[in-house]
Amino acid sequence: MKYLKFCLLLFLVVGCTKKEVIYEDNSNDYLELKNNIIEVYDDIKLNDIVNIKNKDIKVSNLDTKIDTDKLGKKEIKVYYTNNDKKYVYKDNIEIKDTTPPLVFSGTVKSVPLNYDKDLCNLISYGDNYTGDIDCKIEGNYDLSKLGSYKLIYTLKDSSNNSKVLDVTLNVVKKSNTSTTSKRKTVYFKDVYKEHKKDNTEIGLDISRWQEDIDFKKVKEAGATFVLMRLGVQSTNRELSVDTYYKENIKKAKEVGLKVGVYLYSIATSKKEAINQADFVLDTLGDEKLDLPIVFDWESWENWNTFKISFHEINEIAKSFIERVQEKGYQGMLYSSKFYLETIWSLKDYPVWLAHYTTKTDYKGNYQIWQLCNTGRIDGVKGDVDIDILYK
Repeated sequence: MKYLKFCLLLFLVVGCTKKEVIYEDNSNDYLELKNNIIEVYDDIKLNDIVNIKNKDIKVSNLDTKIDTDKLGKKEIKVYYTNNDKKYVYKDNIEIKDTTPPLVFSGTVKSVPLNYDKDLCNLISYGDNYTGDIDCKIEGNYDLSKLGSYKLIYTLKDSSNNSKVLDVTLNVVKKSNTSTTSKRKTVYFKDVYKEHKKDNTEIGLDISRWQEDIDFKKVKEAGATFVLMRLGVQSTNRELSVDTYYKENIKKAKEVGLKVGVYLYSIATSKKEAINQADFVLDTLGDEKLDLPIVFDWESWENWNTFKISFHEINEIAKSFIERVQEKGYQGMLYSSKFYLETIWSLKDYPVWLAHYTTKTDYKGNYQIWQLCNTGRIDGVKGDVDIDILYK
């Protein structure tokens, strides 16, 4: 009897449960695609590519983000209701890489006699999708003879997008890589006078290069914060604590300066960046910070050697920042104006802008502006970077 009652109950439950019916519609009478070719890594939603032809229908998933990380064809589905019936509209898009490699160095290069390194690495170039770019050089040259040679570089990515550029190669007796231009000294008191407002603070960023600092004098000069290098990754990929970090954070806090830290990184994977974030967190221990933990990646001159894409470096930085934010700290990206405008695409994270000028024309958002690396202030023996913090 109990078994019969159970069967009857099960029948009533199952029998009274209606299965939702969704009808397929691929007629284009109600919906259509505005564009079926999508650039790889584009940040888009269905709403960006779907056109509603009939305003009487109710579309439910236009806010769905499209995964554009893989090249090739991809089916998209749009759900809508019409006359109380539910429909799904299906169509195909194609994810493509149509962006050619980007060159971000000068095209006039000098090498010493009998130069024996790869000429492709004389210029810095990269790609949004791949870290492996084919480089071919056309033109006659003789590295054993002094002279100037006109070369044509052809750079091609894995999607056959190419960039062609003219390069002048000068073979000289001795390659001169030193900077001869005189750098202008910037005095902290002048920066303070011009930029100190109700919504700003003026401070410094420091590392072992400044050696012993008299933080009491730094504060008396008007500085209210310091961003200090906590650690650095060497070319052999090892991490080490800045030799002055422990002394700097202790003495800066003793005089009441606000403190933030940064790590100089050459990470080439998300895993490596997360390990570096953990290294920073372990080094900090119980130290409290007033300002962010900053990811500082700036080895652009050696970019070709890292074999990573622009998309990958953004993911690497994102991994570092999100790791420190998981632990309750604010994360931040440091970079110069050019690379913020051409390579970085981390719109959701605070930025520390490096732009050495009296008035920046950078249009993006930034929380801190490093306006020089030739600053002078009481308490620091030589040059130091001066920064403006926007509250």
